[in-house]
Amino acid sequence: MNPTPLRFRPVIKQTIWGGRRLGETLGKPIGDQGDYAESWEVVDHGADQSIVVGGDAAGKSLQQLVHQHADWLLGKHRADSTGQFPLLLKYLDCNRVLSVQVHPDDQYGAQMPVPDRGKTEAWYIVASEPDSLIYAGLKSGVDRDALSKAVADGQTEKVLHSFHPAAGDVVFIPAGTVHALGAGLLVAEIQQSSNTTFRLFDWNRVGADGNPRELHVQQSLEVSDYQSGPVAARSSDQSAAGWQELVRCDKFVLQALENGAATISGDDQFHILTVPSGTARVGDTQLSAGDSVLLPAAMQQTDVSVDPDSTLLAMHLP
Repeated sequence: MNPTPLRFRPVIKQTIWGGRRLGETLGKPIGDQGDYAESWEVVDHGADQSIVVGGDAAGKSLQQLVHQHADWLLGKHRADSTGQFPLLLKYLDCNRVLSVQVHPDDQYGAQMPVPDRGKTEAWYIVASEPDSLIYAGLKSGVDRDALSKAVADGQTEKVLHSFHPAAGDVVFIPAGTVHALGAGLLVAEIQQSSNTTFRLFDWNRVGADGNPRELHVQQSLEVSDYQSGPVAARSSDQSAAGWQELVRCDKFVLQALENGAATISGDDQFHILTVPSGTARVGDTQLSAGDSVLLPAAMQQTDVSVDPDSTLLAMHLP
């Protein structure tokens, strides 16, 4: 197949905490309701599949590409493939505060009744209201006993580190980090392709049936990281030209291009690109806010550029 940027039809998720900004700000195909919470841009996880739109691979799922064209798609990482694309890119519109959650690591995930990867993730803040909060990490000195007591007393918020994020901030959430996204946030998230989530606290809310939602307190206490403490936001130098590395871990690398031009591909590995704001170009492909593409490993080195007041995010395996 011709190695050109792959565009996918997004997988749209609706929940009570969603809003309308996925459509109004990012141009996603939403309907008349106001509860559009997530747009999964690049996904190969069970029934949730990215489907290629246009080009030689039109109609194929990402899973089919992994199975049928591993060399072309994954390049030097094909030998590490488990038969599943390893990363998942999504946008989230948080119209209300999400539950307090924690994700296990790969070792714990592999031992679950339905095995899955662990889940390390990073957030890029696309938009934030003045009173929006991010909860990331435990306050210094909070151990398992203190967290357990806070949850039992309905006071989990008191032991969580929180801060007001700004658009352009990046928050790295390794597996084991207790966290929650607050109301008013529009976020791009890169993560391991996993759905291993334990709900620790849900703000003492009840569901539509009048009952509290299910919590996973014991599992959360088992996998929580009690050593790292508070998580701080990271930010790029918005005056710098070329790629800036925002996160590097053993699961993915996240970079941003905010000024000028650069190159990408030609390194025998795939790259995921998305534009959280503004406009950008990848070779001859024009991208607008909310657009995402996957560059297969077979692509040759390609020029990329951003227009003023624009951001292009790039993600690949380390």
